[in-house]
Amino acid sequence: MATSTDKTMQAQIHPGAAIGAVRLTVSNLGRSQMFYERALGLSATELDDGALALGVAGERPLIELHGDQSAPRLNRRATGLYHLAVLVPTRRDLAFALKRLADERAPLDGASDHLVSEALYLSDPDGNGIEIYRDRPRGDWPYEDDQLQMATNALDLRGVLSEIDGAEEPQRQAPSGTRIGHVHLQVAELEHSEAFYNGLLGFDVVVRGYPGALFVSAGGYHHHIGMNTWHSAGSTPPAPGSVGLRSFEVALPGGEELERVLARVRAAGITPETAPDGATIVRDPSGNAVQLNAL
Repeated sequence: MATSTDKTMQAQIHPGAAIGAVRLTVSNLGRSQMFYERALGLSATELDDGALALGVAGERPLIELHGDQSAPRLNRRATGLYHLAVLVPTRRDLAFALKRLADERAPLDGASDHLVSEALYLSDPDGNGIEIYRDRPRGDWPYEDDQLQMATNALDLRGVLSEIDGAEEPQRQAPSGTRIGHVHLQVAELEHSEAFYNGLLGFDVVVRGYPGALFVSAGGYHHHIGMNTWHSAGSTPPAPGSVGLRSFEVALPGGEELERVLARVRAAGITPETAPDGATIVRDPSGNAVQLNAL
């Protein structure tokens, strides 16, 4: 595989690249549907194969759930998903999301101010990690020596909730414009992961300041993909069919951009897989499945 310093292979991914749908295996589809609909405010549509697509009504799906009662349980030490991140349009929407979680008695795993964003953390019934966040305006993102600065500070929950003081109606449904902002992965090690996501796919390395973690993006975003080895250093992928990440989508603006990326993948000696639905999948060095699509 190409390394991140191999100039013959390294190329920049299109700045309009974004993260699309995240596909998960869950142990109890009905239980998970209720959680994602009620706690996250997403609407479910049944797919031809019995899976569920969840998102804002009339917009592209954010999450697909595939139920399998016999699936091995989530292995928190294996590579895979650390969390998927649902980006809401405004701080007021984040406040409504927090209120919705409280009303549903969905416990938080954490709440952080990352300087570039404000985030709530929780887990679905199978333990799959979820972040719900809002971005601060790009003009407010802090830089030092041209390097984007991120941190993990305590979130002012009272300040967030003050955004909906006096609101007469709750926001039961996620608002229009809600999307997957990023995914955060558990990987076996960072060097080969950087070679894949930066050197091969072409995402820019944005933040190196977190020990055991790396953040990459397209178009100057704070991160589209996070990677860490906090629980998974030296680990292998989970057992086939396990609860957890099936794949996540990298959406490229048009077929020409997709072919540019695929050409680099093939030149690196990697043969893309074809999913049952015809989608093109490549796997990172930790076995995480990346679905490459043109929009």
